[in-house]
Amino acid sequence: MTFDRSIKIAPSILAADFANFGAECAAVEAQGADWVHVDVMDGHFVPNITFGPATCAAIRPHIKGVMDVHLMIAPVDPYIDAFAQAGADVITAHVEAGPHIHRTLQAIRGAGAKAGVALNPGTPAEAVAHLLDLTDLICVMTVNPGFGGQKFIDMSDKIRTLRAMIGDRPVHIEIDGGVDAKTAPLVAQAGADVLVAGSAVFRGGSVANPAPYGENIRAIRQAADGTYV
Repeated sequence: MTFDRSIKIAPSILAADFANFGAECAAVEAQGADWVHVDVMDGHFVPNITFGPATCAAIRPHIKGVMDVHLMIAPVDPYIDAFAQAGADVITAHVEAGPHIHRTLQAIRGAGAKAGVALNPGTPAEAVAHLLDLTDLICVMTVNPGFGGQKFIDMSDKIRTLRAMIGDRPVHIEIDGGVDAKTAPLVAQAGADVLVAGSAVFRGGSVANPAPYGENIRAIRQAADGTYV
């Protein structure tokens, strides 16, 4: 992964066809996705259960680019090696998921992955102020985590604060929750560069008819870049 601040669209497979994950991952990449975002939920830290390292390992051969694994689980540390071995390029843990996020980020990097830290809507930017030199990505939740398809919560002020805190460090700002062509400009103008979108990407398409995926990805990208008409 080479670092740049261009807009990256990361479809969340939470909105894909669960019976056809490999083909769905290949389809969204072929239609222009930059990263593939994998939402891991444990039914404990968040009120839903999705999938684990075995699923990540199964879809990894179908993903040519970045596999971005978002751990909405607690505890995190016992599972880091398994997700790294499953092929995660980025592993993101929540600052709220345990008392030792600094150690968690060290462990993620030690396992060979890029280290991400996620902030729930109620958690201030300052919670990561002392983690920036251990962090490759900050994920700003614009919904309360646990389910797809929720209404966007505007976190523009938090994003701007984080962007100023980051300065010239090579740290991505990722937005997760309610991203579509309407909300993408808000977060991009505030300083975000990785936009996770689930239903806004997968709506209207399928593996058999993937063209809508491309149309949806282009609409979000153009909106974020200010070129959408």
